[in-house]
Amino acid sequence: MGHVFLFLLGFGLAVAGGVTLISYMNFLPAGISWAEYFLFVSGRIECYFFPIGLLIMAIVIYTFPNRL
Repeated sequence: MGHVFLFLLGFGLAVAGGVTLISYMNFLPAGISWAEYFLFVSGRIECYFFPIGLLIMAIVIYTFPNRL
């Protein structure tokens, strides 16, 4: 049961971070460059949820006991 909770936690973090990254892409048509976008995103804590969520999901999938 703990594996499922951790997987869902990682999934939720990855979704929240991914949606935030995509929503900040709306700044690109406003005239900022890709370099400025990445500098801006690297300073926002909610954008770190995406890689943290992916990492948690990968760890849970790797350590999930294989019961057949």
